[in-house]
Amino acid sequence: MLSSKSKRYLSGSDWVINTLDYMMKTITSAGNMSQIVLALDSAIDEAALRIRLNNFTKEFPVLQGNVTRDYKLTPYWKIPEKAETDVNLNVYHTEGPASCRDVLSLLGQNANTLFKNNNEHLAFYLIRDKQESFFAMNFDHRLFDARGAEAFLNLFQRYLADDDFSVSGDICFTSSSALTGWMKKFYAGRNVNRKIIALSKPTPEALPLPSGRKKSFRYRLISFDADETKRIYDNAYNEAGYLMEMPYLLSVAIQTVHELFRGRARTTSSYLVPVSIDMRPGKDAMQELFFNHVSYLFFKAQANGTDNLTGLINSVKQQMYEQVKAGFPADLAEASLLTRIAPLPVLGKLLHLPLKGKMATFVFSYLGKNSQQPPEFMGAGIKNIFHMPRVPVPPGLGFFCNYFNGQLNLVISYLEGLVQNEEINMLEAGLRKRFGAGQG
Repeated sequence: MLSSKSKRYLSGSDWVINTLDYMMKTITSAGNMSQIVLALDSAIDEAALRIRLNNFTKEFPVLQGNVTRDYKLTPYWKIPEKAETDVNLNVYHTEGPASCRDVLSLLGQNANTLFKNNNEHLAFYLIRDKQESFFAMNFDHRLFDARGAEAFLNLFQRYLADDDFSVSGDICFTSSSALTGWMKKFYAGRNVNRKIIALSKPTPEALPLPSGRKKSFRYRLISFDADETKRIYDNAYNEAGYLMEMPYLLSVAIQTVHELFRGRARTTSSYLVPVSIDMRPGKDAMQELFFNHVSYLFFKAQANGTDNLTGLINSVKQQMYEQVKAGFPADLAEASLLTRIAPLPVLGKLLHLPLKGKMATFVFSYLGKNSQQPPEFMGAGIKNIFHMPRVPVPPGLGFFCNYFNGQLNLVISYLEGLVQNEEINMLEAGLRKRFGAGQG
C-alpha cells in the first residue's frame, strides 16, 4: 500500500473512466466531463468569488495532476508539488433577467467546452444579472465522480461561509498498485463475463448514432416543484416500497424510452440500462473526495413487458437484489483492475465487443438527497442544484436525477442528432404524465 502526496494509483474503475474519456474525445467535442449548476436568488460579487475560488483551489495540487505510468506499467495520477495555475473562471453578464432557455443554452455550451490542457480538470462559470446568478462547476470525471464533485463544492461553500474554517489539500493519498491477488481478480472477471454474456442475449436495443464526429451534447432540464415532487415520492413508496425511489424512477424512464422506440416504429426485444452505485466505505472523507468510487448495476427490461409498471418495478428490484447478493458490483470493480494493462485505444475497442457495440440503451443515475448542502452561496440563497453530464458514446443518452430542497430534478442528456427536439418534448411529456406531474 502506497501513501504519497505526489502519486495515487488508479483503480480499475478509474481506468475505465479514463478509457471513456479517451473515446469521447475521439468521437465527440470533449471528454468525459460533467457540470454542477447552482441557481442563486441574487447576484454575487464576481471579484470576491474569483479571489476566494483561486485561493481555495490552489490548496489542492491534485487538481492539476495528470495520468502517467510507473516502471511496472501501473497507471497513476501524478500530483505536482503545488498548484500554480490560476483558476479558470468565466463570467457572463446579461442585460435584464435572463430566460431559463437562454441560461440552459449557455450552460450547455460550457458543458461541452474542452479543458485548456491535460493538467486542467476544473472550470467555473458565473452567469449573472442584477437579480440572480447561476454558478457552474465543470469537472473532469477522471478526477471526480458526481458525489465527489458535490462534496468538493460543499467544502468550498463551507470555506466561503466561515472565515475560521481552514482547509488543507495537502493530502497523503493511500492507494495500491493492486499487482497481487491475481486469482481473485480472474475469478471476479469470470463472474462478470458470465453476467455480460447473459445480458447480451438477445442484444439490447440502442438508438443509432448520428454520422459525423465532434458533436456536442444537448440537455433538457425537467424540474418538479414541491407538490409534484411529493407526489412522485409518494408514488415511489406506494409502487416500489420504502427507499425504493431508484427502481421506480428507472422503471418510468424505461417506459418512456420504450415509447420513443415505438414512435420510431422500431421492433425491439429488450433494453439495457447501467446504473451507477456509490462504493465509498466512508472511512476518510478527503481520500474519498477525489477519483472514482463507483461501480454499476445492470438492468435488463423486456420490451413486451414495459407497459406493466408494477411488473417492471418488481423486475428491477429483483435484478438489484440478485446482483447485490452475488457481489456483482464488487466483482466488477475487482475485475476492472485487469484492464489497466491495456492502452486506452485498445481498451476502448475491447469495451465494444461483448454487446456488439451496444453498451446500453441509456444510462441512469439517481443521486438522491444531499443532506450536507449549505443553504447559501456567497450570501445568495440557493434555489436549485442540478447536474449536466456528458454521456459515454454509445449510447449517447442519459437520465440523471437529483433532489434538492424539496425539489426533484431530472436532466436528459443526449448527443446532438441522436434524438430530435420533438422526441425530447415527447420524453418530457411522457415522464410528467407517468409521474402524475403537470406539463411544466
